[in-house]
Amino acid sequence: MRHFRNGQIVPSSNVTMETEIPALLRARETIGRERFTFHSSRMRMKHVTKEELTKMDADSDRCALELSDARVDVMGYACLVAIMSMGLGYHTASEQRLKKVTAENGAPVPVVTSAGALIDGLRAIGAKRVALVAPYMKPLTETVVNYVRNEGIDVADWRALEIPNNLDVAAHDPMRLPKIVGEMRTNDVDAVVLSACVQMPSLPAVAMVEARTGKPVITAAIATAWQMLRSIGVETRAPGGGTLLSGAY
Repeated sequence: MRHFRNGQIVPSSNVTMETEIPALLRARETIGRERFTFHSSRMRMKHVTKEELTKMDADSDRCALELSDARVDVMGYACLVAIMSMGLGYHTASEQRLKKVTAENGAPVPVVTSAGALIDGLRAIGAKRVALVAPYMKPLTETVVNYVRNEGIDVADWRALEIPNNLDVAAHDPMRLPKIVGEMRTNDVDAVVLSACVQMPSLPAVAMVEARTGKPVITAAIATAWQMLRSIGVETRAPGGGTLLSGAY
């Protein structure tokens, strides 16, 4: 049996990262010999605006330092739009900076961002063209779309659900997502990004959307869990995690 401590850097109003990531890794426990514990540090953020996201991101160094005190085995930064709103390609800079913080504390660990994990997950399955759903207001959703496009992945169609309050994002019914995707252009895409946000729940709808569209479905939470497993050398297979967590990637 292998035991891992999973560290999570979480916006203060996020209540989904600490449910969906554990759900995926608990599912991994049912088929593997790994066991996980979960440890979080929070950054203050209530409304998903550029101003609050920028202020929150500046607090991520403190969170990384705190989590490294607990000697976690991997660390995940759980706010996709915060990273993407800081500038094109920023996930790489963030991951490197936070890893340096842990190293300077004598406890270097892999650092995963949900933004970087989503990009890497799409590349892993060979997706060059996607349809994307996000809960943000349109300007922030456009920021996400442009960020993904800048990484060489075309976004053929996208939907902004325009939910400004972060707790309201968490309260969005995931079973509304199949209908939303059904109204989108998916016939010529390689994959569907069902939730470009670790706060918007989506796991219960993943299998249904994959079945209805015939396309691989990825979410920010699934990609983050996948990247965390890769970082600690664990097989990337977890029931309920869609194509990316099938073990093939």
